Amino acid sequence: MTKKSDSNYIPALTGVRAMAAYLVFISHYCYVFDANFPHIVQRFFGEFHIGVSIFFVLSGFLITFRYYDKFHGLTKDWFLQYLKNRVARIYPMYFLLTVAAFAYYFITKDPIVVQKSTINPVLLMVLNITFLRGFFYQFWNTGIAQGWSLTVEECFYFSAPIIFLIAKRYGKFYTQPVVITLFAIIMVLIFSHVNWYGFFSNFTFVMLFTFFGRCFEFFVGVQLAKIMLKKGFERKTKIPFTYGGFVLMFICVLIMAFQPIPKGWAAGLESPVGIITNNYFLCIAVSLFFYGILTESTAFKSFLALPFIELLGKSSYIFYLIHLGWMQTLISKGCDNLNDHVFNLYDKWGVNWHSPFEYDWLNLLYAFVILNIISVTLFKLIEEPLNHYIRKSDFLIKNKPRNPDNIAQKIKS
Repeated sequence: MTKKSDSNYIPALTGVRAMAAYLVFISHYCYVFDANFPHIVQRFFGEFHIGVSIFFVLSGFLITFRYYDKFHGLTKDWFLQYLKNRVARIYPMYFLLTVAAFAYYFITKDPIVVQKSTINPVLLMVLNITFLRGFFYQFWNTGIAQGWSLTVEECFYFSAPIIFLIAKRYGKFYTQPVVITLFAIIMVLIFSHVNWYGFFSNFTFVMLFTFFGRCFEFFVGVQLAKIMLKKGFERKTKIPFTYGGFVLMFICVLIMAFQPIPKGWAAGLESPVGIITNNYFLCIAVSLFFYGILTESTAFKSFLALPFIELLGKSSYIFYLIHLGWMQTLISKGCDNLNDHVFNLYDKWGVNWHSPFEYDWLNLLYAFVILNIISVTLFKLIEEPLNHYIRKSDFLIKNKPRNPDNIAQKIKS
């Protein structure tokens, strides 16, 4: 078993980010498996959205692991420093890529950016860059469609200090997700009868695409961090939590894959059993997997901690933001144009060969590689420098050179 480290940074968990982002990527392009495999295979891969749950549990764990023991009250300076770190980590790339998405829309008029929204696209862009779109069913998948999860993340970031305060001062931890979920139910009961762009308009949307429905996943991560902070990284039992948790995660995937897809939705996730499995059982499996990663020495952990995988994990946030939408559309159109060009050449040569751009699954592989190259490049040239710059700046609060949160080696959150 590994020993407790003084650092807040765990390389294998950065590798987990890459795994989570790639699972989401597979779920969005599962249709390529339908031609050559039984339909249940597509359904199975279509439930790989579990990468989002992995992100949510991981966020709950990391925020708590880094801040909980140092939290002694919600002071202005503490909150501003905390907020500064969160802004530096999340917002610059989201803002830049969202603006780029709407610039693409204004140039091309491609509806992939605005979906079925009928409001002014400039207003829609404002709703996107402020994360407010995530509270409206009519807007949640506009802009960077998968960016809906950033609204969920931001809600947790703002809630975390309050969660810590209530847990430490009043000893109320386990009741908090119950209260938040009840709040979600009450909001739906009220606003399902109000036609305001789908604001808290239905249970499926609220339970799957808002923090109020997904809060339990974050609380599971918070609880795991509290356990690790209290007991450390050593344990005497030899239960294989890493592989056991991993298997349980995909049992949850299988359960969702066999659920009927509700009308108007895209996966078994959105069925009642799917919601319960995803929101309340999957996150427990994820936490067991994380517990194993944190306390065991396994080949899987060593693989996730490899420098190359770690780099992919660091750039996975950008990969997640660009893997679906206008950039992927341009790559796909590029493959189609190359395929046409190749077949034109074959016609001139009088040959009947296969094109390297003929198959959807192979084009998806090209896109995967290209998107990773773009992600790593943007991470190195833009995201990481901006992250460091903001943390070392006087934004929100004057920088303290001796503050360990501003040491470059620890800017991993």
